[in-house]
Amino acid sequence: MRLRYVVPALLPLLLSACGDSFTPVDLYMAKTPECREWQEGSRYDLPRGISVSTTPPRTLPEGGAEFTFVYLVPRGQRALFLSRDYQVTAPHGALLAKAELVSFYQRATNSRPEIVEVIPKVPDMLIAGATADDTIWRVRLRVKEKLPERFDVVPPAFEIALSKYPMRTFTYRYFPERQSFGLCR
Repeated sequence: MRLRYVVPALLPLLLSACGDSFTPVDLYMAKTPECREWQEGSRYDLPRGISVSTTPPRTLPEGGAEFTFVYLVPRGQRALFLSRDYQVTAPHGALLAKAELVSFYQRATNSRPEIVEVIPKVPDMLIAGATADDTIWRVRLRVKEKLPERFDVVPPAFEIALSKYPMRTFTYRYFPERQSFGLCR
């Protein structure tokens, strides 16, 4: 076999072995200073098919909120948390609170939703199981204190395949017409 035929065939394989090419998209969710537009959900894609998504929180009677974040980790992948804090901050600003963990659980995408393994704390790392194409990691958080009209939630950043990656800042505000907090952009 001639070298001029082998090199072009191997070039894509050699380039793919050089690491993940990742450019973070929309690290800060809000598109406008007013952040007036309600958004049903937000998904942030990371390298190697790993993603985190969220929906509007449940507003608590005292003015706090419960948040749910869902991580999807494909088979054979893992993501190491760089911290265990889910921080609630003023927009682009100071720390207001650290959300408390309500529950953290995992399940394979091919198992029934009621078959879950509950974890008592934020784990060191999210690892995909071997029995399904993807593993779902779901975290529920709560902030009991009264929250301001607008705030941000910053999940912990990740290390994936020995590289550190920033996490999206999810933006929320109070929507008087809905009488609840919601994601905004």
